[in-house]
Amino acid sequence: MKYTPINNKLFTKNRKKFASQMKPNSLAIFNSNDIYPISADSTLPFQQHRDIFYLSGVDQEESILVIFPDCPKEKYREILFLKETNAHIAVWEGEKLTKEKAFETSGIKTVYWLQDMEKILFEIMTQCDTVYINTNEHYRANVEVETREDRFTKWLKEKYPAHAVAKSNPVLQRLRSVKETIEIELIQNACNITEKGFKRVLNFVKPGVMEYEIEAEFMHEFLRNRSKGFAYTPIIASGNNANVLHYIENNQQCKTGDLILMDVGAEYANYASDMTRTIPVSGRFSERQKTVYNAVLRVKKEATKMLVPGTMWEDYHIEVGKLMTSELISLGLLDKADVQNENPDWPAYKKYFMHGTSHHMGLDTHDYGILTEPMAANMVFTVEPGIYIPDEGFGIRLEDDMVIQENGAPVNLMKNIPIEIDEIESLMHS
Repeated sequence: MKYTPINNKLFTKNRKKFASQMKPNSLAIFNSNDIYPISADSTLPFQQHRDIFYLSGVDQEESILVIFPDCPKEKYREILFLKETNAHIAVWEGEKLTKEKAFETSGIKTVYWLQDMEKILFEIMTQCDTVYINTNEHYRANVEVETREDRFTKWLKEKYPAHAVAKSNPVLQRLRSVKETIEIELIQNACNITEKGFKRVLNFVKPGVMEYEIEAEFMHEFLRNRSKGFAYTPIIASGNNANVLHYIENNQQCKTGDLILMDVGAEYANYASDMTRTIPVSGRFSERQKTVYNAVLRVKKEATKMLVPGTMWEDYHIEVGKLMTSELISLGLLDKADVQNENPDWPAYKKYFMHGTSHHMGLDTHDYGILTEPMAANMVFTVEPGIYIPDEGFGIRLEDDMVIQENGAPVNLMKNIPIEIDEIESLMHS
């Protein structure tokens, strides 16, 4: 891994929090992700399942974590099963975790090779009543492939049909949404890397550059700062491309007078950052672009103030909609009749601002969190209002990552990334 070692106290504490929410005499099982094939002998780069990483810090394939707090044998209360490493694997793929290194990484003392899993699992399954399976229940999930976790769950339920089944995901949704101090530091590191990439790009952009060249500048800076790269597929959208919300082709030339909407973020140690900035190709905003830009920025600043404990996500978006409606009227994009005659299920402002303002962020860019429960301290949310005007050939979105505080305003993890017009123009001409 490119990142520096993480203190295993984080993973030990995460397991204790999860175990405290388990039913009496129950165990929970978590699997690594597969390495996904492309064709022939090619594969996608491995990405660890965020849940097993959250609970163990193990960042390699073919790993299984078992948590059994009430197990009669103390050594079986936490178990890691790993792919056995050997000299051949070390030569061809690089070293895998040894049992000693797995303990250093996770804080788990009991580590076995994967071939011992079925035998040991049989022993402990005879001693528990309930088994927690790990399903993907994120509100944005749309999974068509059968995952390693899915296959294991199918096998487990066939092998042990008399056991009661519980779900890990509702527990993890709550736990993962509230970050530990170490996690916030890791996210801050990802944001700092993103900052370096953005400042590099400000000195690079000029009329005639290609969107993919800007993407390459970000990647260069990310890799040289211990990131694997982008936390999600980057959007480098110049001109009217910015009005396609998930534009990822990044293959057009940036032209004089256009704006570039860049929605990018570095990952660090599997933790995400999520930034959007909109900058002028020529280094100067036009007066109309400035007016719209500052409208988006005002909405962002006011929306940020609402990210406090107790705020309900749905109510928050209603209030942000009111702010945006006012700005759009001032810009001449809406009038009072548009608002009076609007469809309550699709308010008038949605013509120019059609997506949500905030989402949880952490190990996943759209991280775990239960949207029907109030915001709480140490949750990390994005704030990302935008105005999209196809008829004028540009769209503007601005986005930072915020940590909700117990008292007072949220902390902006991207406070050092330029966002004011004067600062952006000055840096592009420095």
